[in-house]
Amino acid sequence: MSERVPSTPEQESKERSEFLVEAHEQHEKLREDLERGAENAHEQDEDKAKEAVEKALANKQEKETAAPAEKLEKKRTPKRTKKTLDVSFKKEMSNAQSHMSTPSRAFSKLIHAKPVEKASEAVGATVARPNALLAGSITAFLLTSGLYFWAKHVGYPLSGFETIGAFIIGWLVGIIFDFARIMITGKST
Repeated sequence: MSERVPSTPEQESKERSEFLVEAHEQHEKLREDLERGAENAHEQDEDKAKEAVEKALANKQEKETAAPAEKLEKKRTPKRTKKTLDVSFKKEMSNAQSHMSTPSRAFSKLIHAKPVEKASEAVGATVARPNALLAGSITAFLLTSGLYFWAKHVGYPLSGFETIGAFIIGWLVGIIFDFARIMITGKST
């Protein structure tokens, strides 16, 4: 081990003053480094801000140049007129029918003819309403079943019109109910 030589108070004060001078120099050096770092950071922040502004301007210019192209595309889309819808429908139908067999294609052409479609829509909106058909078929089943069992028990023969008559009665009840519901609620479905 090494022993420490006792130092005198003058040596201690001299060592202490040298230590303080060195500490002060290091402190000044650190402060200058911090100031330089802060200036560099400030300059870097300014550079980053300038870059962000330049990017924003470039994006704005790109959007402005892209905007006329978007306007042109919007102008190119045709308006939905009756004529364009008819052309589109005919094109889709011919495309779909090209994948069908000959009998299916002939049937498709028949049911998609304008007069047949109009008649079908008119019948579907008035006579062949789902509620009326359902009411007619349920009534026909119940009345015919009841009438059949009663006629079998009593011994009367049935003519065959009973089912048709029961369906007509049920259909009339269903159609009246359906139109009354539409009149009250204002909604068709």
